Amino acid sequence: MLLRLPILAARFLHNGRLRLLFGILVLALIGGLTYVLTWENEYYPCFMEGQGMATQQAAVEDADSSILEDVLQAEPKPTPGRSIFFHETSCHLSDNRRLEKLKVTARQACAIESAALHNPNFQVFVLFAGPTYRISTGGRNNSHPQTLVEAILSYSNVHLRRLNLESYTAGTPMEEWLKDGRLSRSRYLFSHISDFLRYLTLYRYGGLYLDMDVVVLRNMEKVPPNYTGAESNTHLAAGVMSLAATGFGHEIAASCLRDFQHNFDGRDWGNNGPGVITRVAQKICSTKDIGLMQEDPKRCMGFKVFGRGAFYAVPWKHWRDFFEPEKFEETMARCKDSYVVHVWNKHSSALPIKQGSKSAYAQYAEQNCPRSYKAAGEYF
Repeated sequence: MLLRLPILAARFLHNGRLRLLFGILVLALIGGLTYVLTWENEYYPCFMEGQGMATQQAAVEDADSSILEDVLQAEPKPTPGRSIFFHETSCHLSDNRRLEKLKVTARQACAIESAALHNPNFQVFVLFAGPTYRISTGGRNNSHPQTLVEAILSYSNVHLRRLNLESYTAGTPMEEWLKDGRLSRSRYLFSHISDFLRYLTLYRYGGLYLDMDVVVLRNMEKVPPNYTGAESNTHLAAGVMSLAATGFGHEIAASCLRDFQHNFDGRDWGNNGPGVITRVAQKICSTKDIGLMQEDPKRCMGFKVFGRGAFYAVPWKHWRDFFEPEKFEETMARCKDSYVVHVWNKHSSALPIKQGSKSAYAQYAEQNCPRSYKAAGEYF
């Protein structure tokens, strides 16, 4: 075979069609590699806006607006282990790159208010990871008051802050990893930035992380600090997670960051969120059996895995049960022992409910986020 290589090479060199096909193949391979290595999601720059942007534009905004402050600089700062965190990771940068007016949906406001209402001794921080926003402060030029924003800010323990992805990551184990660009090439950018930030925030501060599509039903201040919840028989979920700021809780957060780095997959929606906490818990508890994690607290060394009833009593496939009046009694009974209900915004956001309707979600909202529910108007 080796003796025939020169003959085959000679034939190749004299065959124009083979040379052309080979050249096209090489160019395609180079182009593919270049694309994979350099392509960036068009929205990624949204999260990397320079810290000077707010200062530069503050002077040109109207007198009845103020700039949302950076969480790393503003007072009060999160109290380690005694704060609740929400993240907003959408991108609303206008075409002329002016600062957008901060907005929250009625259901986001409900999540925030319910956390603040039931946990008055915790500080609630809502971190906006998109562009730097301006927030209306009222006054004579304010013809469109931000009623939902005002509803949540009527609670003294609610704080709205911005964060810059680069500076927020600086000084953490994720600083160098962020620079390699894998996150920017994610197919599910908004979800994966949300995944990234929830573990990073728990590493920075400890405390309780909550998704924006929940309603908190009970006080959670006295629940032991290190916990998450099962979503199914095979996976934990990352929509409700609490870790102590020091000791074992901080070690778990560091393990989550390491897992996020080593197993990150920008093509897989769930691998970097629920996948992370599931894999870390499997190592802590020395089992892949979610049932065993719940039944034997000593196995997990103080890291509590709640059953589905605590946070995810209604599975995502049955999300409509929150909104259908005929499912009211059944849903309320199913969630009677829940700390939190998760309404699966990815599926339910386009389904409005009318004020006063007899659905489980309307009942939860009216009782647990009354100011937001009222401010939302006819439809919630």
